[in-house]
Amino acid sequence: MPRPKRKAAPPITSSDVDSSLRTEPKKSTTKQFDRIDKLFESYANKSLGLIDPDGIEALCKDVHVDHTDVRMLILAWKLKAEKQGYFSKDEWQKGLKCLGADTLPKLRKAINGLKKEVTVPECFEDFYSYAFQYCLTEEKKRSVDIETICELLNVVLRSEFPTQVNLLTEYLKIQNDYRALNIDHWRNFYRFFKEVMLFLFFLTLPLDFILYTFFTSG
Repeated sequence: MPRPKRKAAPPITSSDVDSSLRTEPKKSTTKQFDRIDKLFESYANKSLGLIDPDGIEALCKDVHVDHTDVRMLILAWKLKAEKQGYFSKDEWQKGLKCLGADTLPKLRKAINGLKKEVTVPECFEDFYSYAFQYCLTEEKKRSVDIETICELLNVVLRSEFPTQVNLLTEYLKIQNDYRALNIDHWRNFYRFFKEVMLFLFFLTLPLDFILYTFFTSG
């Protein structure tokens, strides 16, 4: 009996190629989110559905970064975290996708390079404002206590302005006019350090006079 002829395969059309190209990225993205979700679950408090302070502490140990390191604050900024000490699943997904980190080694590498994210002046200014907002732990709160401000100054600005931060935090701790500061004060610190508070001022003018001028200027 003669062997039946095999039917010729239909020609591949451009629409078939386009369809396969469209499907592959979707599968890749789905797998990426699955890995990101798995990473989230390894640190999340299951009853809260959030990564809480304990989870963040565990994360810090795994990525070999101290919880007071500025990179952890930059990570919160990249995740657009709304509540201090907590990461939601949505924040985690979007933030890690943006960082291209869907495994612990990738996340460790991304966190180690986070300081580069704020080398652009516009990015740093956005991060700097975020750092203050992140410390507003209560709803409708508009100011941050002096002790926290001093800690934040050391984390965010000390590496760039060590002398100025030391002098300012010393002054803030001994002055009696302010128990807390608002976002305008906070933003003005950076402007003041960058544009006004030149090192020469410390050699020629009393510190009290410099800081009085800052706090009373518009």
